[in-house]
Amino acid sequence: MISAEKICDAIDVGCKIFGENYIKEAKEKWPEIKRKFPEIKLHFIGHLQSNKVAEALELFDCIQTLDSKKLALILRKEIEKAGAKNPEIFIQINIGEEDQKSGIFPSEVSDFVKFSRDECGLNVTGLMCIPPAADLASPYFALLTKLAKKNNLENISMGMSSDFEEAIALGATHIRIGTAIFGERKISH
Repeated sequence: MISAEKICDAIDVGCKIFGENYIKEAKEKWPEIKRKFPEIKLHFIGHLQSNKVAEALELFDCIQTLDSKKLALILRKEIEKAGAKNPEIFIQINIGEEDQKSGIFPSEVSDFVKFSRDECGLNVTGLMCIPPAADLASPYFALLTKLAKKNNLENISMGMSSDFEEAIALGATHIRIGTAIFGERKISH
């Protein structure tokens, strides 16, 4: 877990958007950080479990991991139930169509964007992907950018500490570079 102190140091040098993988860890530190720095945006970048949606809506300005119709329907229900904000949503694309990964297949993106926006009323503004680890990332980054443009989505979240420069060159608007900024993550659970 990255400490609140390290996050505040990053804010002091100009970081404005942060991502968290785990709701429990975010709940422990972000309410206080957001009180001190209300302009900071917090994105959820981990797998969102359906029983954690209400908590995610309270904490996060953006959810980058919408990966199923079931989750879209639960998000809609919780937003309506709580009168909660309708955060920015990025759809997680299983860009390499890998069995072990969550996400929407590239061929299903247009229909899923339409479903999420029109039937669920979600504020879908972008796409997110993590390419297969064993493959060259650039073809997958190029495909995600093409899919985003085809669906009139302005935000493209791709690239991590090892490949963010390539991701930026191929159209990323958001990169996930926690390791490059904070170092290796220490497992806390």
